[in-house]
Amino acid sequence: MELQVRLRQIIIFFFLLLTVLENSSAARILSIAKPDRHDVAASARWLVSQNIWGVLSTLSIEHEGAPFGNVVSYSDGLPGKGNGVPYFYLTTLDPTSRNALKDSRASFAISESPIGTCKRDPMDPTCSKLTLTGKLLQVNEGSEEEKVAKKALFTKHPEMMDWPKGHDFRVFKLEIINIFLINWYGGAKPITVDEYLRYKA
Repeated sequence: MELQVRLRQIIIFFFLLLTVLENSSAARILSIAKPDRHDVAASARWLVSQNIWGVLSTLSIEHEGAPFGNVVSYSDGLPGKGNGVPYFYLTTLDPTSRNALKDSRASFAISESPIGTCKRDPMDPTCSKLTLTGKLLQVNEGSEEEKVAKKALFTKHPEMMDWPKGHDFRVFKLEIINIFLINWYGGAKPITVDEYLRYKA
């Protein structure tokens, strides 16, 4: 009888633990430890590799070119093998992809806050934030790049595989032109696109 009670308690404990882990962004297991803040290329790449979503902004064709921000999921590669380039799985039913197909100028902003390593307000300079500016381009359908990007996206976001086929989902990527990074006091840190893309963990 005592054994049954203990087993029941253990099962309840693990159920509660899984529930907490499932609903806590801070409980995500990091695949790479947070780098030294002085290594700005590492900081930027870490933010991109560890995050799963951000705000993708395009120029609205429905609102006379006004900026249109949209929360989107993304991946920059398989876990531990990211290349720093964000890939997105977007439907043409959504304004973001339609905007990009007319005018590719875009920016993508992500924060350290959802990762769970920053306990301060997201606007605090010690809570790293990154904005990548460039061109939001559709990846060629049937290409090797699309195949690799889909694998990366579906690995990080498995439910994408079940999204409606009739909704015209396509793979897009952000071709990075400029990088804005704040990971400490003192304003934006200087980092070139080449430094960012060449970084190896």
